[in-house]
Amino acid sequence: MRARLVCALFLAAAALPARAGLFDDEEARRRIEQIRTELGQRIDRLESLSGSSVQLANQIEQIRGEIAQLRGQIEVLSYELEAAQKRQKDFYVDLDHRLRKLESQGPAANAQSAAPAVDPAAETRDYEAALNLFKGGKYKEALAAFQSFIKTYPNSAFAPSAHYWSASAHYQLGEFKKAIEMFNKVATAWPNDPKAPDAMLGTANSMQESGDAKGARNMLENLAEKYPNSAAAQVAKQRLAPKKRK
Repeated sequence: MRARLVCALFLAAAALPARAGLFDDEEARRRIEQIRTELGQRIDRLESLSGSSVQLANQIEQIRGEIAQLRGQIEVLSYELEAAQKRQKDFYVDLDHRLRKLESQGPAANAQSAAPAVDPAAETRDYEAALNLFKGGKYKEALAAFQSFIKTYPNSAFAPSAHYWSASAHYQLGEFKKAIEMFNKVATAWPNDPKAPDAMLGTANSMQESGDAKGARNMLENLAEKYPNSAAAQVAKQRLAPKKRK
């Protein structure tokens, strides 16, 4: 009996290393499979992140393009606001000048002419009507109204502005050649008018839109040189400055 017990214990002791070795192999294989699974998951995640990065880069470029368009719209609106404020100021100055001139002529001069050659109220009303059409986005109607105003009131104090807004209407309608001609007329016929630098900027914009990038750049350079302190010149200088890579 004792001999049998000793024999059984010996056999059990002999079997232990084999079982331990079997257990180690199974644990190693299980660990390898676990690592392979984790590695596959990480590869899938990396590929997903790579695809997301490309998509994100495309979205960033799209957003940058939209920002550039918005900046252009803000620039146009800023000039329109500045032009409106300047126009209002010019209107009151011109009106005061006309009143003073009428007062200096006296009753005798008024009696010599049965009616004034130009009705200031009608002149102002027609100009305001044309400008309101432009502000309302009715560019074709505004263009016709400004052209009629220019023919009816060729000597008007609003003539530079009327030509400028006519050019702007051509620009909005995509008639860039006509816009260039009208903008150039403002800059050459009234070089001392506040609209002159804005007209040169409008010419540069029209040239750029028509595909004449070189002509547009030359116009911006002339603008910056001729009217260095104008708001239009500041925009020209920004466009001429080399762009920094991001």
